[in-house]
Amino acid sequence: MNPELTLKDDEWAIFRLRMLYRQYGYTYYKMSKFEEYDFYVRNKNFLDSDNILTFTGTDGKLMALKPDVTLSIIKNAKDGERALQKVYYNENVYRPSPTSHDYQEIMQVGLECIGDLDVWSMSEVVLLAARSLETISSRYLLDLSHLGFMAGLLDQAGVAEEDRGEMMALVGKKNVPALTQCCRRLGMDPDLAGDLCRLATMYAPPVQGLEALREMVRNETMAQALEELESVCALVGDASSHLRLDFSVVNDMSYYNGLIFRGYLPGLPSGILAGGRYDNLLKKMGKSAGAIGFAVYLDLLEHMDSREESYDADVLLLYGPDTAPNKVARAAEENRRAGFSVRTERQVPPGLKFRWVREVG
Repeated sequence: MNPELTLKDDEWAIFRLRMLYRQYGYTYYKMSKFEEYDFYVRNKNFLDSDNILTFTGTDGKLMALKPDVTLSIIKNAKDGERALQKVYYNENVYRPSPTSHDYQEIMQVGLECIGDLDVWSMSEVVLLAARSLETISSRYLLDLSHLGFMAGLLDQAGVAEEDRGEMMALVGKKNVPALTQCCRRLGMDPDLAGDLCRLATMYAPPVQGLEALREMVRNETMAQALEELESVCALVGDASSHLRLDFSVVNDMSYYNGLIFRGYLPGLPSGILAGGRYDNLLKKMGKSAGAIGFAVYLDLLEHMDSREESYDADVLLLYGPDTAPNKVARAAEENRRAGFSVRTERQVPPGLKFRWVREVG
């Protein structure tokens, strides 16, 4: 098999992802490798790490190799635009490694949708997150959560802002004993504390998970969050079979709100995709729009089992004895232009594997 055609190769994955985003009307966004260091200092709580690679520019300003793409896109986004700003990117970011604690260059592909968001625009981003994972492995999972539902529950319980960070961290770790103890210490209503612990341990397909959430709704905030989750799960179509509701997927509420999600592939110990809605970040940067997006961390592909998802070609095109040769040629070319490797046969060849088998009509 030609190694250039395997989807585990990061360059091939980039090509496929960029094609996917263009098909949905997203435009390519190119940015500088550098930003002023002060820009990241002002937004350091949004970053995964306080450690930033810096250097002094020719004008004497302290500059930084960018540790994040989203901040740069938001900084340059137009405010007050009626039309959605839909962009995708393929950039390297520079962050400390969680294992070696040295800096590493991370290959990152992702997209951002900024503006007056509605249910469909949010659902489309979640769908694109699922499709992004599918380009690498058909055995992906996309865990979905909603910070609005969690915030509504904490509001109902009267939990103070200064205590929410601790609770969210415990939910993120699924640490029910410590979470139960925290609820008791704060004097939380036992029924609400029970619901919070149920959220922390939830991991379910949409049908079962949504049914459990309906029983927990206590106020309008929770009802609206549930309605969004129900709509998104319904609108992503076939991808919903790969969704799991998991409220241990959490993020800082001072920046994020609404839907958040994380994508996983077999053979990888951590998520390869992370995203969500982050209107609060825009507010902190003086902008009034909504925003949702995600990033795919392609450097993790090197850790995948080389035997995972090994195909001899993406598409097997089957044609019959009466099929005109020009129809076969046209169908094969259409698939190749879409970025797929194609093999044409009159019958399925034994011992070979394909992502899709299609007939020439």
